[in-house]
Amino acid sequence: MDIKTAHPFFSVQILKGRKAPPSQYTFKIKSFSWLLKSSVQKCTSEEFEAGGYKWSLSIYSNGNTKMGGQGHVSIYLVLVDSSSLPLDWEVNAIVNFSAYNFIDDEYVITQDTNVKRFHVMKTEWGIAKFIDIDAFNDPSNGYLMDDTCVFGVEVFVVKTINKGDCLSMIHAPIPLSYTWKFNNFSLAKLDEYESESFVGGNYKWQLILYPNGNVEGKGNSISLFLTLEVSTLAPNTKLVAECTLRVKDQISGQHAEKRFCRRFSSSSSTWGSRQLLALAKLKDPNIGFLVDDTCILETEFTILGLITPRID
Repeated sequence: MDIKTAHPFFSVQILKGRKAPPSQYTFKIKSFSWLLKSSVQKCTSEEFEAGGYKWSLSIYSNGNTKMGGQGHVSIYLVLVDSSSLPLDWEVNAIVNFSAYNFIDDEYVITQDTNVKRFHVMKTEWGIAKFIDIDAFNDPSNGYLMDDTCVFGVEVFVVKTINKGDCLSMIHAPIPLSYTWKFNNFSLAKLDEYESESFVGGNYKWQLILYPNGNVEGKGNSISLFLTLEVSTLAPNTKLVAECTLRVKDQISGQHAEKRFCRRFSSSSSTWGSRQLLALAKLKDPNIGFLVDDTCILETEFTILGLITPRID
């Protein structure tokens, strides 16, 4: 299939269908409908290399609304780890995106020959209105089959590498929680305390408390982190989790909390807040964060999906 005019589903003008997959990177997403229903606005792939640089692929399942992408699936290429490049760095690349059509057994690929300039003020390029969302969600069109879709990108800088990851969203993910009563707070002398291990999903976790703060929170705040026991994680697997860390206000219920969505892996197993609550506020007797020298720490989190190397 060779398309030289506007496609009924795609907003770009020049497209080409071919059997061969994108030469640099493909990103397969399972349970796409659960991604649509989750609070994750942007789904970002793992890093891959092309032309001597590291990149990632970002998919906005409900469209990048800030760039006018509502009603569409948006797709972007991001240059990552630019901090290691010289101050006046610039990377020029030809970028083409694709979506796999299961029915036609081919990749519909953009044919853009314009060079994109990546620099300190512009580290990503993409298409806000890549595919009409209603047409994409219709299985009869072939781009979403058994709730699975595949996107790809080609980056023409120097060389090509074919790598891939698979994000598997979890059907009806179960919210998980753990409460830790930390007694005798005024007697805490260690820099760091660990909670008992607890099970969340098929994994073991702990809370880590720095009662006098950590790094920029040192001496002014308490720091609280959720950590995954990596021995319970399968090799080459990452968890995508939405988390809340909380210090409870035991009187008025005006809790102090931090929310975030992160990947947990063997190399990045701990996430949290270094300045969750100011020590002055914690110790204020008129506020309920510390009652009878006890503070109550909580975490609520939901494992949204797993990222594993793609094997076809």
